[in-house]
Amino acid sequence: MDRRSVLGALVSVPLLDACKSESALPATVVRPRESESPVVLAVEPIGFQWRTLDPFLFCAHHDDGYPAGNASLGPATSLAGRELGQDFSHRDGFSMYHGQVVPGFPEHPHRGFETVTIVREGLVDHADSLGAAARYGHGDVQWLTAGSGIVHAEMFPLLNPTGENPLELFQIWLNLPSQSKLVAPHFSMLWRDMIPRSVVRDGAGRSTELAIIAGALGAVQAAAPPPHSYAACTGADIAIWTLKLEPHAEFRLPPAAAGNRRMLYFFRGSALTVAGRAIDARHSLELRADASVPLVNGPDTSELLLLQGRPLGEPIVQHGPFVMNTQEEIRQAYADYRATGFGGWPWPRADPVLGADPARFARHADGRVERAS
Repeated sequence: MDRRSVLGALVSVPLLDACKSESALPATVVRPRESESPVVLAVEPIGFQWRTLDPFLFCAHHDDGYPAGNASLGPATSLAGRELGQDFSHRDGFSMYHGQVVPGFPEHPHRGFETVTIVREGLVDHADSLGAAARYGHGDVQWLTAGSGIVHAEMFPLLNPTGENPLELFQIWLNLPSQSKLVAPHFSMLWRDMIPRSVVRDGAGRSTELAIIAGALGAVQAAAPPPHSYAACTGADIAIWTLKLEPHAEFRLPPAAAGNRRMLYFFRGSALTVAGRAIDARHSLELRADASVPLVNGPDTSELLLLQGRPLGEPIVQHGPFVMNTQEEIRQAYADYRATGFGGWPWPRADPVLGADPARFARHADGRVERAS
């Protein structure tokens, strides 16, 4: 597939057209009445594309129950009836996305923002135009600053030939400030044993477990983000946390600085009370960031994702895989990609996978190799 075809395919995909103005809320958003707590500013159902707030651009939750893998590390089952190359059907419990043999997202470009990929279960194979590669998952996180431009593939190899290959991940897009949109591309690996976790127990001993991917919870500080990330800027106050509450557990979200924006996504469970307000599962909440927010879980284990940060307040112009500040910068991004391919594609195929060995590793563009413990 040539670069023109790649761009055309990506622009047509809802996953990559997800940037929304924070003021352009869907009609299903429920705003609080005057009698309700001002801590909860908005509630809405979670759809395929999760609404985000500046400085975040996009969040997707992929939760696929892939079957056994075949010799090509794709599904060992018929793919008849799927629109291969653009399969978001979740038919039989999984999607192929843009993959045609192996599920995932073959060769595609980015410029002007960052991707944070949290792989809770399963494996992802990363390959890019700088010649770097990584296999990560089972709790690992990749934080990629696309900056001036990178082409990468994100494929989901199915290594188990005799049983299921479940995959669950979040991909979060974090904007870059205007002065950083053309920094050199770079990725950091946050292996699962580098991600701090905190277990907080309520008065009855029921636990809430938090994974701190970005930010801090009291004295528990996340690993450093990439050097040119917006999260590395003083005062950005970026927080990315996952929370897992035992049945009937109580937890209080600590307040952040005034002026921040905070979203809480209740993606798994049955019932949750937030600041005294009953919330059904699969709903997102916009919260007042400078408030202490009490959470009371229902009868089943609940899981949540928190995204928080200080808004950039800059113009956002997105077209497909590029996020810049002006239309002229978008036109330049397309021109640069067509002319240079952001370094070209050194791989023999658009959807490379990294073999059948399940060992997790990262090989960076400078030749440095990391291996997960």
